[in-house]
Amino acid sequence: MTSNQQTGNRKKPGPLTRASLWFQRRTNVKTNEKIRRKGGKIMGMDLLILHTVGRRSGQRRESPVTWFDGGDGTRLIVASGGGSRHPDWYFNLVAHPDETAIEIHGESAVPATPQVLEGAEREQAWQRITEAQPRYAKYQKKSDRRYPVIRLTPR
Repeated sequence: MTSNQQTGNRKKPGPLTRASLWFQRRTNVKTNEKIRRKGGKIMGMDLLILHTVGRRSGQRRESPVTWFDGGDGTRLIVASGGGSRHPDWYFNLVAHPDETAIEIHGESAVPATPQVLEGAEREQAWQRITEAQPRYAKYQKKSDRRYPVIRLTPR
């Protein structure tokens, strides 16, 4: 993994990247509206809205992400999404873990404590995720980076 992939540093976006970011943000807004209005399921997967604070901007961010039951009232999420770098929400979550909250359809956002899983704990969670959704194992095989698995514990 290159240092840019690990740290999240990137070059100034070109015109295609700006268009892609605009499209992604617009899609996120629409998906969040759908989660709030109709429920959080897409392609057979449960979605929640992850509330973070931008690591550089300090602005509040809302990202729709798939989640899996982590047991004991926790939820597991995976920083996937293809591409050679982790998604922005992951870097925001790591930079400002105390500003993290989760919102599920029909419920208000609740503060959550994120924990990036490592070692055997990550492997157990990864197995649980890929058993529930084998597509994640396929996505991981196509990527040159290891997808982080994060446990979210409501506070």
